[in-house]
Amino acid sequence: MANWYEMLKEAMQDDGEDFEKRVCTMAEEGLRKEFDDGYGGTEGDPFTAWGERWVYFPICYDGAEWVGHAPRNPCDTAMEHQGG
Repeated sequence: MANWYEMLKEAMQDDGEDFEKRVCTMAEEGLRKEFDDGYGGTEGDPFTAWGERWVYFPICYDGAEWVGHAPRNPCDTAMEHQGG
């Protein structure tokens, strides 16, 4: 079982973002809702979250779910393919 709260927190910390300063379309209660992030169907609810430098969103491939991100502003960072 997983939840967006922990996955988003880890993704933001990996990017050097301040998790406490995030803005998100989902309330904390929704972010903490447990779901099966393994292969099968999607179970995590959709969200968008903004840090100071990155935008975060759910990614799914063959039912496995995780947090993806893209630069918040135009920059010279080329993004890899998302979703597998």
